[in-house]
Amino acid sequence: MRTNKILLAGLAGGVVYFLLGWLIYGMVLASFMDGQSTPEGMAVMRPDDGMVFWAMIVGNIAGGMLLAVIFGRWANISTWQTGAMAGAVIAGLMAMSFDFLLYGTTTMMTLTGVLADIVVYAVLGAIGGAVVAMVLGSGKK
Repeated sequence: MRTNKILLAGLAGGVVYFLLGWLIYGMVLASFMDGQSTPEGMAVMRPDDGMVFWAMIVGNIAGGMLLAVIFGRWANISTWQTGAMAGAVIAGLMAMSFDFLLYGTTTMMTLTGVLADIVVYAVLGAIGGAVVAMVLGSGKK
């Protein structure tokens, strides 16, 4: 697959991750997720007006690029259905790895919060993966 298409797909996936993260974590589940943070976890959270947006943008684009490279270079995934399935599995396993390591080594979040975050990130991965795959598959006959 052409590098330009992978870059475009990764960028599209990153935009989807950013917007859905803002919607789901920042709006819909904000109070629930805050309730799953311990006092230690809340102490390290930045206030809304202290967020470092460039870092959030880079992180989300990196997530989109991860899916685009895997789908476009190695897995040949180019339909929204296979992209959604693969995206959910990859994102869910990534979140499970990170969240359980964090849970095992810190006191920042409850187990309920860890489990919820894994499910939410798998859903984000499914939607982001569908978009990445659709961009990769665009123009094919």
